[in-house]
Amino acid sequence: MPSAESGAIARKTTMRDVAREADVSIMTVSNVINDRDGKVSSETHERVMSAIALLGYRVNTSARSLRKGRTGVVCLAVPAVASLYYGELAERLFSAFRARGIHLVVERTVEAVEAELASLNDAHLEGYDGLILTVAKGEAEDLDRVSPSKPVVLIGERAFSRQYDHVLMDNIAGSRLATSHLLATGARRIALIGGRIADHDGMPELRTRGYIAALEEAGVPIDPALVVESGWTHRDGYQATAGLLDTDAGLDAIFALTDAAALGAIRALRDHDVRIPEDVQVIGWDATEIGEYSVPRLTTIDPSNDAMAESIASLLIARMEDPEPDSERRIVMTPSSVLMRESTRETGRDGIV
Repeated sequence: MPSAESGAIARKTTMRDVAREADVSIMTVSNVINDRDGKVSSETHERVMSAIALLGYRVNTSARSLRKGRTGVVCLAVPAVASLYYGELAERLFSAFRARGIHLVVERTVEAVEAELASLNDAHLEGYDGLILTVAKGEAEDLDRVSPSKPVVLIGERAFSRQYDHVLMDNIAGSRLATSHLLATGARRIALIGGRIADHDGMPELRTRGYIAALEEAGVPIDPALVVESGWTHRDGYQATAGLLDTDAGLDAIFALTDAAALGAIRALRDHDVRIPEDVQVIGWDATEIGEYSVPRLTTIDPSNDAMAESIASLLIARMEDPEPDSERRIVMTPSSVLMRESTRETGRDGIV
């Protein structure tokens, strides 16, 4: 026979239990769960969320969705699911939406304009309450020709449009920060892996502008041969770095536009018996977890990943609650910072300023 204690443990946690734990009313718990944050202070919101986590309370998404005429599911469409960055973004969004009783599914657009536009079609959106779309290839004029029936939040650098909310990184400032960090340690021959000098507003062009701006501010000549156009995978970083070493480019630092490419660069430097960071420093971009376990640990640009995920979730849910078709769309740009690890030298050490 199960004991009374074990029966109590097995009993399903209710909204009343959460209210009692957080010392608030059941209505306040309901306001938090249904993202009616305008009715709840930030301190109370945090207390309720802590009680939900402590008690393991699960929102009845089916019942809530039926009441609101929803599916209880949102979609994240990304160019590649094997990407370090997109994998960690998906994990953050899974958590952000799960806390609000919403399921997240992930789809792949394979960096094709047609796939990105197809994800906005009403037939595709029928099974979702909203869409988070990473725009890798489409332009603003492409997306403006589509009028989705469900709320959409864009992420990525491309396709600025007044029709959609948009969350993006500060690419120019972050790249400037990475390059300035290397310059402050004495580096002067800084290779940019994955960069591109062009009059366009994609990720590689924007980060190249920040790189060039930092060099110009420091009075360091810009060598186009050090700007290596490539992809941003481990293999791309490896091949680009090996090519620079084979041509004796005289580099003393590498700024790779993704952590994946930076890890590939580290492997190439090791294979060529180049010491890191004594001979060549390396900095990446994305602040992915794997960089904490590379040898040496990877210094990287942190584009405020947690803040980005929270902004994405909050914007999409706000539109789901109140679409406001005529309201002005919001653009959120998160700040960047250097996450200092072992693959770059500290400034001001050993006479370096």
